[in-house]
Amino acid sequence: MARFETFDRDLRLAVADLAPDQINAALAKFARQELAETIRTGAGSPTYRRYVNRVEGAPEHSVRAPGPIIYEFIWWKPLIVFTLAELQKRSPRKSGRFASSFVVISGGRMVNDFDAIPADAEVIITNFQSYVRKAESGLLGVKRRRIFDGTRGMVFRRFREIVDVETKYLNIAPGVHPSIPYILKGGARPRLAAQSSRSSAFRAGRTHLAGRADRASGQALTYPSIVLNLNR
Repeated sequence: MARFETFDRDLRLAVADLAPDQINAALAKFARQELAETIRTGAGSPTYRRYVNRVEGAPEHSVRAPGPIIYEFIWWKPLIVFTLAELQKRSPRKSGRFASSFVVISGGRMVNDFDAIPADAEVIITNFQSYVRKAESGLLGVKRRRIFDGTRGMVFRRFREIVDVETKYLNIAPGVHPSIPYILKGGARPRLAAQSSRSSAFRAGRTHLAGRADRASGQALTYPSIVLNLNR
């Protein structure tokens, strides 16, 4: 299971001749200063969990000496690795090609060094295969919406305290990957309309449903994607 990296420092604060309330205030101030410096130098992430006297989310000023005050820094890498592993686990397994075709995008480009992604960036994970929509629609031997939507649910349950996760169909700009975007070469097969008064197509005298604009020939494929943003 993915784990968050922690930055562990044993810091000592001089408290001689201070009253208990002064010690608490000095400890809180010292912790905030060290946190700011750690983030400034890049040793710590701007996204973190805070524990004061072992209470998660408590403010520094509530500390009672000797504390502790603990900051657990959160980085992109374990979150992305977990998401990729879940997507691959849920992928069609016939050849393994689809499972090996997921890409991570941030700042409009493909990213391989997950540690280099800024904490305030948005991360998109999609698959560059032209049949990715068919896979998510349940046409390749995997249940409908199991791959991306199913993964979104797993990521939410595992990381909901630190990340906002969505499933979206996105237009991916050229230049991100050689296979993206795929240009549709033919319209989808027309679907029969329900032959009842509940169908607007049937009431209009049509036997088939109207075609969708995003599936028309010449249109760029929209890619099912996981979209991740760290909570701040």
